[in-house]
Amino acid sequence: MSRIGKKPIPIPAGVTVRIAPDAVEVQGPKGKLRQKLPPGVVFAQENGTLVATLQRDDSELKKFHGLARSLVANAVSGVAEGFKKELDIVGVGYRAELKGKQVHFALGYSHPIVFDIPTGIDIAIDKQTHIVVTGADRQAVGQVAANIRQMRKPDPYKQKGVRYTGEALKKKVGKTGA
Repeated sequence: MSRIGKKPIPIPAGVTVRIAPDAVEVQGPKGKLRQKLPPGVVFAQENGTLVATLQRDDSELKKFHGLARSLVANAVSGVAEGFKKELDIVGVGYRAELKGKQVHFALGYSHPIVFDIPTGIDIAIDKQTHIVVTGADRQAVGQVAANIRQMRKPDPYKQKGVRYTGEALKKKVGKTGA
């Protein structure tokens, strides 16, 4: 059995959980999420916590035990507190601007890049160079942040581009000529 799969998931105040045969629906102050479950994993609600169990002791099902527990735990914490990713834009003339449900990027290309914000995701921009992506779904927040970073990956030589806040770029050493 998985050590992570055995851990109970505490349900915070203000969060309601509904268990269906193939999914767990979680609703809280930040939104509502439905997490599908892998086959063979069942959840039960016991005195304020959620517990994941396997339907039968099968080695093919054991690999899904910890995965299912982690996915549901992320959904519970997402609707309670939400998730956040921060990005920085580094470079002369590089900037971002929020216009309605779109973000317009100027990243050194000959044209501006227009990025449509998906539903369930909020984007805030500070000083045109700091982007904060927030939402209840951890996977969606991470994917949107990765898509924004993909527009202009950080260059290890010039140190320019879109990077996660606090991301350390290893500057590559040039040729010595010796």
